Amino acid sequence: MSASSGHAATTQRGRPDWWLPAIVMVLVFIGLTMVFSASGISAERVQADTYYFFKRQLLFLLVGGLGAAFAALLPRAVLEHLHYPALLISFVLLVACLSPLGAAAKGAHRWIGIGPLRLQPMEFAKIALVLYLAYFMGTKQTIVKSFSKGVLPPFLITGAMCALLLKQPDFGGAAFCAILLFFMCFAGGTRLIYLIGSGLTAAGGAYLLMVAEPYRLRRLLAFRDPFADASDSGYHLVQSFYAFGAGGLSGAGLGAGKQKLFYLPEAHNDFIMAVMGEETGFIGISLLFLLLICFFWRGMRIALGQPDLRARLTAFGLLLVPALSCILNPAVVMGVVPPKGVPMPFISYGGSSLLASLLCVGLLINFSRNMESA
Repeated sequence: MSASSGHAATTQRGRPDWWLPAIVMVLVFIGLTMVFSASGISAERVQADTYYFFKRQLLFLLVGGLGAAFAALLPRAVLEHLHYPALLISFVLLVACLSPLGAAAKGAHRWIGIGPLRLQPMEFAKIALVLYLAYFMGTKQTIVKSFSKGVLPPFLITGAMCALLLKQPDFGGAAFCAILLFFMCFAGGTRLIYLIGSGLTAAGGAYLLMVAEPYRLRRLLAFRDPFADASDSGYHLVQSFYAFGAGGLSGAGLGAGKQKLFYLPEAHNDFIMAVMGEETGFIGISLLFLLLICFFWRGMRIALGQPDLRARLTAFGLLLVPALSCILNPAVVMGVVPPKGVPMPFISYGGSSLLASLLCVGLLINFSRNMESA
């Protein structure tokens, strides 16, 4: 079809979307500021260094920036053959977490110790799962609606990954991978009846897993009424509510929050949004959400602009990895969903989460260099 018809599409090469990294740079700057504000007091008491967590987060940022740059420049031919190696490496690392090589904390074996640092393979397993699912859905459209050939393989792979995560135990990580599978299958054209059936089965299984373990059941009950056990199972949520309530419209001011003074445990990690809500108020949280909406918009623009289905699904999945966390973390902190450890991408303290999020951004920038335009 000729260009004069107005419907022809051309492919832009070598022109990355600079808006995406610009938005991420602002988000990372906000994250560094909040990590310093939320962690200074505890770092001084535990590590005798007010800047301890801030310096580590800055180091993770530098490494993640290099990783993002490498991913952005990775040749497409190499990227298209990474799905199986990445999946294999992810399974090896998840198994290693359960071996003597793994590092345990609070009864969970989710990390691998690398010198003074700890790596959480689950964060990178999400990316590997996306690469595999996008490859499967994008290249096997002739069988994707078949149950035995088009549904079972991705479900079995994801199920095996979830089983390893539950063994750690990491219920939240397993649920996250299941959600990734659902959205990738939905976008890839899997029959709706299979998705509904698997969704109902997964919901039933999740409920049984929650009631089977006393600590999970306590968390579920605390979510329903955190003030009923405000000094124990509902403590995190209650302190989080106090932080948001104290923030009001404009907040108490950066550094002036009270909940981080050992009222809200690990305030610089999963509950950093509560600290931000207290110190910057409704206005600060709203501006952050506006930035996140811009991030999602640029990411979806990149995904929808890809010239083939596999590339569209890969870019969509890479956007989903940080996007789902950006939705789940505030939902947990504000008591909308049951409490579970989900870091806030670009904002929470944590090397593995920041590295994985920046890697997704780098790969999205890579895909933005190969977009169609009308």
